[in-house]
Amino acid sequence: MADYPSSFDRDDLLKCARGELFGEGNAQLPEPPMLMMDRITEISGDGGAHGKGHVVAEFDIHPDLWFFKCHFPGNPIMPGCLGLDGLWQLTGFNLGWRGWKGRGYALGVGEVKLTGMVRPDRKMLTYYVDFTKAVQSRRLTMGVADGRVEADGEVIYQVSDMKVALSEN
Repeated sequence: MADYPSSFDRDDLLKCARGELFGEGNAQLPEPPMLMMDRITEISGDGGAHGKGHVVAEFDIHPDLWFFKCHFPGNPIMPGCLGLDGLWQLTGFNLGWRGWKGRGYALGVGEVKLTGMVRPDRKMLTYYVDFTKAVQSRRLTMGVADGRVEADGEVIYQVSDMKVALSEN
């Protein structure tokens, strides 16, 4: 792996969003409010359930988060698509962390199961991304991973076969 640490705080994630972590034109995270994590606590290129890499990250939940005001008025719930986006963000981050070049983009997801909700009384989401494949060739740079999101320790989202690619174009 490149010479990057195995954990990142919020300031590091904001540097990534500005293109300062992996270099201009390479993997970036979105800026707030679309940045869906506050810290990455673990990252590897050979760990996880399949030995192909993993990421663990956390997102602090506060009742004043932007999405609670609009989704849904009077019944605030974090949109499930934001949890999925957080998993995609972390999958792309891992590819940049490996030192692989190009801008990240989501290609798809095989299956999504939403079994719980994030309401304003939750305290923390924990994201888990486990790579099943990481490919870098002359024509293709891509990660395929399974993921889950836990809210205060309860599994609420599970996905399989997330695909994220890096492109230098």
